[in-house]
Amino acid sequence: MSAVEKRSVTIRGHRTSYSLEKPFYDDLVAIAAARGLTLAALVAEVDATRPRDTNLSSALRLHVLDWAKRGTAS
Repeated sequence: MSAVEKRSVTIRGHRTSYSLEKPFYDDLVAIAAARGLTLAALVAEVDATRPRDTNLSSALRLHVLDWAKRGTAS
């Protein structure tokens, strides 16, 4: 099992952090690249669309899972 790593990002002018295992982080980087986005832009997009009762780390994992299930980068 991959260790959880905490990362920081600036979203809409404020710093926040999320914690992900390396495989999830690697897939986020791949999704961002496939969509021509920076990682920060992808994280901001997921943050803007997540339910407010879902934390950012969980929303990012669910985004990667959804991407993997569909087999497309979106």
